[in-house]
Amino acid sequence: MISVVVVDAETPGNVGTIARAMKNFGFADLKLVDPPELDRDGEAYGFAGQAREDVLPSAEEVAFDEVAENFHTVGFTATTNEDARKHVRFPFRTPAELADDLVGVETDVALVFGRERVGLTNEELARLDQICAIPASAEYPVLNLGQAATVALYELRGLAMDESQLPDVEHERAAEPEIERFYERFEETLRAVGYPEGKRPKTMRLVRRLVGRAHPTDREITTLHGVLRAIERATRER
Repeated sequence: MISVVVVDAETPGNVGTIARAMKNFGFADLKLVDPPELDRDGEAYGFAGQAREDVLPSAEEVAFDEVAENFHTVGFTATTNEDARKHVRFPFRTPAELADDLVGVETDVALVFGRERVGLTNEELARLDQICAIPASAEYPVLNLGQAATVALYELRGLAMDESQLPDVEHERAAEPEIERFYERFEETLRAVGYPEGKRPKTMRLVRRLVGRAHPTDREITTLHGVLRAIERATRER
């Protein structure tokens, strides 16, 4: 199980924002260390969206020591000190790299986010197992607590959502017979407009590679057929 732990949040709104992001990306277990008051008529529940129905009211208040001792812990920080001599915050992983690291880990994992102004302290980070940082502009690398959690949970969504909940990109690609029919029509159009015969095989390979990378949808292929029909019609009417 993967838990999201928020340490010493100052504003209820950020707790609600994190609960909402958890709901968005399939996470359910929220743990709070020294949380602010979470009034059901206040910001936390106002910002939580549908997470006000389950994630937020089910949140458990815990001690930091309890988390450090019982979970594989990942601390999130903006300041990384990219120097192997300062190993409290180094080495660190990006959220995308962390997603790969945690695939198949058979233990309870805690994703630990710190305070709005100062994040997790060096003492807290020293007790955690891994460090994760979100790549951002060097001019302003610090994210709001709610934003940081949302970005991280998005990258880690594959750990919390089963395959049936994840978008299936493959089903958006048009059926192969329709794509093949498009290639045939494209070649017919080349012939109709007088495209040089010697260039047609190379051009068709180029078109096949281009369309192969694009993964067109049914609607896109239908539209392209319409364009080719218009070209053929215009050619006949010349």
